[in-house]
This record gives sequence, structure tokens and C-alpha cells, in this order.
Amino acid sequence: MKTSIFLAAVSALAGTAAAESMARLRELKIDTWARQQEVGAFDIDRYQATAATSCVNGKAGEYQCSNVDLKGFLRHQDMGSSTRKGNDIWGWTAPNGREFATVGQTDGTAFVEILSDGSLVYLGRLPTQTTSSSWRDMKVIGNHVYIGSEASNHGLQVFDLTKLLTISPSSPKVFSTSSDLTAIYKGFGSSHNIVAHEETNMIYAVGTATSAGCKGGLFMVNVTNPASPVKAGCLSAGGYVHDAQCVIYKGPDTRYTGKEICFNFNEDTLDIVDVTSKSNPKTLSSKTYTGASYTHQGWLVDSSMKYLLLDDELDEYYGAGKASNKRTTTYIVDITSLTAPAFTGTYQSPAISIDHNQYVVNGLSYQSNYGSGLRIVDVSSIPSKPDGSGLKQVGFFDCYPEDDSLGGQAEFTGSWSVYPYFKSGYLLLNSIERGVFSLKYTGAGAAFSA
Repeated sequence: MKTSIFLAAVSALAGTAAAESMARLRELKIDTWARQQEVGAFDIDRYQATAATSCVNGKAGEYQCSNVDLKGFLRHQDMGSSTRKGNDIWGWTAPNGREFATVGQTDGTAFVEILSDGSLVYLGRLPTQTTSSSWRDMKVIGNHVYIGSEASNHGLQVFDLTKLLTISPSSPKVFSTSSDLTAIYKGFGSSHNIVAHEETNMIYAVGTATSAGCKGGLFMVNVTNPASPVKAGCLSAGGYVHDAQCVIYKGPDTRYTGKEICFNFNEDTLDIVDVTSKSNPKTLSSKTYTGASYTHQGWLVDSSMKYLLLDDELDEYYGAGKASNKRTTTYIVDITSLTAPAFTGTYQSPAISIDHNQYVVNGLSYQSNYGSGLRIVDVSSIPSKPDGSGLKQVGFFDCYPEDDSLGGQAEFTGSWSVYPYFKSGYLLLNSIERGVFSLKYTGAGAAFSA
């Protein structure tokens, strides 16, 4: 974290607090989950198996909702986890069109198939490479999933997902962390997140341990040959990177057309970097904002690459800046110039909750916002209204009813992430406490301006 630069910038702002480090964020979360553990939130049979339920009059069973139906659900215990705690999620579509999920849990990764009616079947799991950790992250390139974790000396697991195609749900398999892996890459030990860029066959591990020698920045691994990952470079100049999105640039800043550009979410700034040369990556800009508390994650609004959405994981927790009311706050960034990005506005959810991960598909941002669950926001108006005044929520599914009577809470409970890319339209939401939800949005598409 660029602390000295950031503190100077913050002092000029209206009394906003300095951003925290990952170490402090980790402490806050561990404390929260320890309290949950004490009251039995992760006990076996704490949650009931739930059948498919339509959203009617604002409820799908015990869950508050709008324009989102529950199509399937598996508890963490149903997916072989002994810790029964979830984290990240990603998806894979097989060459024959079958759809699968890789479901992160503290003690490994579960594999699930999404059937044509949206129901879920458990096929097996890959245990953690070393020890359990609350942080496990995975992304898919081609037919392989790449899994990292903050577990000590975990490395990067490389697993061939085509192994799932012949498994019967009646005989789920626990895969070996040695003989069933395509590779285990040990160039770094622990990592916080895994960023995948399919177009270049690159994995960027971020938040790697100090021993990896990259200061937690972009640790670059070429996976053109999944059986033999190769370190390609490192970007450490901006310090710790929490998450990133990397693209082949096709936006309005023609100086960088065709370059590989990463948008890095660096605890207190949005950093835009050119990683075309892995041996000589260049930081193009580094930009902070009022209320910056922990710059967490974000996503491009559309293929024009003119605007980007950014979420901050601690502004709601501390009530900082625009998030003083603790409602989920999304920041809008004009990236027309990669060397001079500008924060142009914000959107606030009607719900009190901390944001965590979001992905944009066809004008809709699918946001996984901890206690308020899945929130679907129409962001298609941003090009005409970059101040955020045109954004609106069009659907939601609240997977954490425990805080409903309180009107929501800015806590690290509820959903962790969402996967919205299946051709079938099924959305997967992984919760920390309960398990994985298969959901279907039933509302209208984005209202793109004429």
C-alpha cells in the first residue's frame, strides 16, 4: 500500500480515514467468523436443504428476493466440506455445453454440475494442498481450473476439469492433491486472489506471500502449457494488489490499443498498468478517491472500455465518505484516458451491506454484497449519466436472513462471490455460511439508451 502518498492525499480530503492494510482487514474478518463459530453458524445441519422456490411477493422460502428465483441449493456439508465454510466460486462450460461450478471452501474446492432445470449435483472435491484457509480463489482458462489460497505453502493447483465429465453423482470422488493434479506450481506459496486472462494464457496471482519476492503485486505465470506453468514476470512497484481485471485493450486511449492492460485494485488506489512486456511492466496511473478505505475489486462496464466500476470493502464498515449511511456504495471511474482516470460518481444500493465482488454482463452488474446477497444493478446508463444517477437495482436475492430484522448490517457475513457467465442464464452465488445457490434472474434486460 502506498501509505505515505495516500495519507498526504487523504489529509486534503474532508476528514476521511486512511485506507487499511490487508492485515487489518484479515483481522476484522477472522474476528467476525470466530464470533459466528461460537454461536454455531457453521455447525453441521445448521441449515436445511432447500428445494427450488420461485420468488413470490418478495420471498423465496426464507429468503427475501425480487425478480430472482431459487433453482437449486447445496449446503457446504453436502459438498464434502468438514469445515462447512465457503468463499470464492467460478464456473466452467465443457466443450459439450454442460455447466459446472468450482466452489471454494476453507478446506478445498468442491465440484458441482448445474443441470438443465438449474438444480445442482455434487460430483467431488479437491482438498486444500496444505492446510485450511478462509481464503481460496480459483479461475478457469480453457479446461483447467487454477486454484490458490492463503494457506501456507499452498502454491497453485492446476486441475483438469474434463475429469468431471465421467463422474456419476451417485459416486462423488475426492481427488488426490498429487496424482490427480495436472500440475502444482510452487513458484509462490500463498496467494490472496487468482486473476486469469484467457486471451494471453496468463495467471496473475495477487497478494502473494513476502517470500515470493513480488511485494504482493502481480505475480505473472504463463499457463500456455497447463502441465508446466512458468513464471513470466512480476509487478511490485505499486505494492500489494488485492484483485485485478486484465484485458487486451480496445478502448478510446489509442496509445495503448492492442496492449495487455490490467486494472489493479490496490488497497487505496486504482492502478492501471501495461503488462504487455512481462519483464518490464509499466504503471500508467494510480488514482485514489474520497472515502477510500479498502479498494477491493471492480470490473469494466462494457466492451468500449470507457468506464469501470469499483467497490471498496471497508467504506461501508467504517461509514466513510459517500458510504456514511453504510449502504453498499459502488464507484464509477472514467478511464477514457488510461493515464488520467477520473472518479465521476457513485451508486448506492437500497440495502445496508458491505460489497465484495461484482461482474458486469450485458449492462447488468451482478454484485455479491455480503449480508444483502446478490444484487443486480442496471448500469447501462453510465455512458450518458456517468454521475451514477441513472443506475437502478433490478433484482436481488438475499441469502443471509439473519440480519433482515435489523434492516441489514455492514458485516462480513453472507455471500462471498457470484458467477454470472453461463449461457443457460443460471447464476451461482456462494455464501460463507450456507452453501451454493443456483439462481435465475426473471426481470428485464438492461435498458440501454438509444
